[in-house]
Amino acid sequence: MLTQSAQAALSILRDGSQFQWYVITLFAFVVYVYAAEIERKNWSLVFAGLAYWGMDWFNEIWNSIVFHLSGYAPVWGAPGKTAYLILIGLNIEICFMFAVAGIAFSKMLPSDKKLKILGIPNRLFFAVVGSVFCVFIEVLLNLLGALTWDYSWWSAGAPYLIFLIGYLPFFLVSFWVFDMETIKKKITTVGVIYSVNVLAVIIFGFILGWL
Repeated sequence: MLTQSAQAALSILRDGSQFQWYVITLFAFVVYVYAAEIERKNWSLVFAGLAYWGMDWFNEIWNSIVFHLSGYAPVWGAPGKTAYLILIGLNIEICFMFAVAGIAFSKMLPSDKKLKILGIPNRLFFAVVGSVFCVFIEVLLNLLGALTWDYSWWSAGAPYLIFLIGYLPFFLVSFWVFDMETIKKKITTVGVIYSVNVLAVIIFGFILGWL
């Protein structure tokens, strides 16, 4: 049986009547952020941002699959007010936020890849700190009821998997792509991430109808 929060999210899933005009403003903001970095030829930032966004889509897809298979609840849901709920745990506002988050966090990286902070390689340091920060924000959103958790192993009382699965891979992959030496490697890696996502959407969404 579906949880109350899962039912609430399902009731507005891909409901076009939820649309609000501020979505256009958010979209323009995302376009501007990428256009500004492309104009400066900051390809490392562009692909780091795309990698981060692509990793989030991967998580959102398997979260929807869990919801379908469990018949109970997604690992996380987004039943709150939104202009459009794309997937059970991904609304349009979250989507646009993740689209630029990778660029924002990568801008904080020191130019020296070998620099250590508190004895820790700086890329790993920023990945851990960034993940902890994002988990903290999620806990606040959960307390507000904007983001729901229905499993004890994925909750404010047990945030370890949220950290290890929910965010750390985003940062590690994004920073890894950022540091790649050639644009070809960046394109190939990001291309693989999005190819997996597209294939998953086709199979689990359009063919099986699980998303």
